[in-house]
Amino acid sequence: QVRLVESGGGSVQSGGSLTLSCAASGNIGRSYCMGWFRQAPGMQREGVAEMDSDGRAHYADPVQDRFTISQDNARNTLYLQMNSLKPEDTAMYYCALERCRARYGGKWYPLLSADWGKGTQVTVSS
Repeated sequence: QVRLVESGGGSVQSGGSLTLSCAASGNIGRSYCMGWFRQAPGMQREGVAEMDSDGRAHYADPVQDRFTISQDNARNTLYLQMNSLKPEDTAMYYCALERCRARYGGKWYPLLSADWGKGTQVTVSS
């Protein structure tokens, strides 16, 4: 089983930036992809950004053009650069390892078989 550890969360003002990191330990099979999800209080956990099996980045509509996901060549570390943060970006952010998807669209939800980190809190004040 792969262990995922997130870091880099914090509190910023609206318009600010943060970078999240996720360190993965263990072997990641080629049919598995890493991504970021977030969950605000009382809301369903939802996809934010994910790298697909071809190394292409996919973004949820609310974060398109503001967030950038990247991954090191060994696929051991995943990053999420978040710019122009808004109060509605406030949530617990989770790193996930799940079976690669065939398609994403602008909105997606976790697969039941996903592995998770413990999360890192991002708070954006207005």
